[in-house]
Amino acid sequence: MAPLPVQDDGKNSEYGETVQVLGGVKAPFGDFNETVEIKRVIENTETKSIYSGESADENESSEGYNSSDGFQRSTSERVVVDWETLFEAAPATPEGMQRSKSIVEFQQLMRQDAQAALRTELDKLIDAADESDKEFFNNEFSAFANLFERFLQERGPSVEWDKIRPPREGMIKPYSDMVSACPKGQEKAFLDKLVVIKLNGGLGTSMGCTGPKSMISVRSGLNFLDLTVQQIEHLNKTYQTNVPLVLMNSFNTEEDTKKILRKYNNCQVDIKMFNQHRFPRINKETLLPVATKDPYTPKDGWYPPGHGDFYGALYDSGLIEEFKKQGKEIIFLSNIDNLGATVDMNILAHMSTNTENEYCMEVTDKTRADVKGGTLIDYEGKARLLEIAQVPKEHVDEFKSVSKFKIFNTNNLWMRLDAVDRLCKNGKIEDMEIIINEKSLSNGTNVIQLETASGAAIKNFDNAIGVNVPRSRFLPVKKTSDLMLVMSNLYELKSGSLVMSSKRQFKTTPLVKLGDEHFKKVAKYLSRFKTIPDMLEADHLTVSGDVSFGKDVSLKGTVIIIANHGDRIDIPSGAVLENKIVSGNLRILDH
Repeated sequence: MAPLPVQDDGKNSEYGETVQVLGGVKAPFGDFNETVEIKRVIENTETKSIYSGESADENESSEGYNSSDGFQRSTSERVVVDWETLFEAAPATPEGMQRSKSIVEFQQLMRQDAQAALRTELDKLIDAADESDKEFFNNEFSAFANLFERFLQERGPSVEWDKIRPPREGMIKPYSDMVSACPKGQEKAFLDKLVVIKLNGGLGTSMGCTGPKSMISVRSGLNFLDLTVQQIEHLNKTYQTNVPLVLMNSFNTEEDTKKILRKYNNCQVDIKMFNQHRFPRINKETLLPVATKDPYTPKDGWYPPGHGDFYGALYDSGLIEEFKKQGKEIIFLSNIDNLGATVDMNILAHMSTNTENEYCMEVTDKTRADVKGGTLIDYEGKARLLEIAQVPKEHVDEFKSVSKFKIFNTNNLWMRLDAVDRLCKNGKIEDMEIIINEKSLSNGTNVIQLETASGAAIKNFDNAIGVNVPRSRFLPVKKTSDLMLVMSNLYELKSGSLVMSSKRQFKTTPLVKLGDEHFKKVAKYLSRFKTIPDMLEADHLTVSGDVSFGKDVSLKGTVIIIANHGDRIDIPSGAVLENKIVSGNLRILDH
């Protein structure tokens, strides 16, 4: 990019009649229809490189740094960023070309300024760290700086809608094609190649619980982690193999998980852990870290950057090399709260024998409850995950259509270990769409979190495929309504796996909706049931208001129970509700 001319009077620029000063750089506004307000709060800081950890040259001190475009701009200033201007797409019409040139060059200056200012702030945080932690934070912040740079460079939608095609023939395989993929007697040979990894970075706060979500009791006093360990131990004992269980924790879950793992010391499972990265939350107005004092505080100044961070975090942990030396070849990755994500011998056998398929995403048929779920598409000849956040507003209804986009991603992912290793080494794995997650802190500060999704990496693997699996392989517990299903007699527990009861005539699960006020938190939810109702013949259950259930209640067909504000409904013990609507006020007193 040619340097912009710096003029003393701010007039007669070749880019327009007026210029405004941006951190020591005079930036053109001549053809802008908008007014961009840039505010600066100057701080005296020393500029350092977060990559080398060394002080910058004297001429690159807090006064500014010399960029490749020949301008000197401050790297130690807090900017109120105009998002509309920073990410505005260039006009495509000929009459907009002059304006486009001005916008593009000004945007580039804004990006360079934001990057430099961020790096200065991160260096300050590294300087404030304990000496023993400096290398750790240097590596963490280097990874974040790369993500932040990609975020700044993004312009316009990540996909062009007209280029989206349905998955081509062979890209999504029916599960029936894999049913006989594992010959009897070959199970051990395939399991010897497997590593099971569970995403264990989430907290149970949305369900009113403290600590890792994996510690929530879901069935017979067993939590998600208990069930997972039982599943892997059953495989290891049955087939005389050693499938390791690996947990990807976040800084939120690491300590509690370490404590709970002691209970599995005598289990026949080799359990390993690694942490995903810990990135700084960014003030939405300034694009600078919320944390300013040190890299330890404030507590809400940091976040785990989504499960797309899995690839880089696994590589940084050194576990890839360790598993390769053990002869491992296949990774099975899934969310720990998906109780349907058990090891499938047929998919494992396919991945082991069809080595050209480096990646396999389990998808399942979409229902109206799944309209926001990401779907698998053909984009420029490769499999690609399309998330609702990538869809232009005018096409959102089309994306939600069950008739056009018929499947969605379960986030049960199979991949070849050597392919993950290769993509991490050459940097290609980082090419995943960035999700901008906006939040508000308790003090009212609006922040952004830059995240990625693990399924988005599918486009980087060779000959990636999807497999359309039965719905039973997607059994997530996100709300207490999900918890009610898995705690009920709809399922039976076998070696840590939940299996649909043979007594249920239909293989689909009932639709359950529980009101937030009285059922959202696990403790409140549990207090509403003396025992979980019989749901073997239930199709639909809606509960709203102050409602409680006695022992041995049976629900059949469609049942709707609504207690209006100020009313209370107690469903008596032994009651059988079949295709009923219950409303009003019904109080049963214990005596």
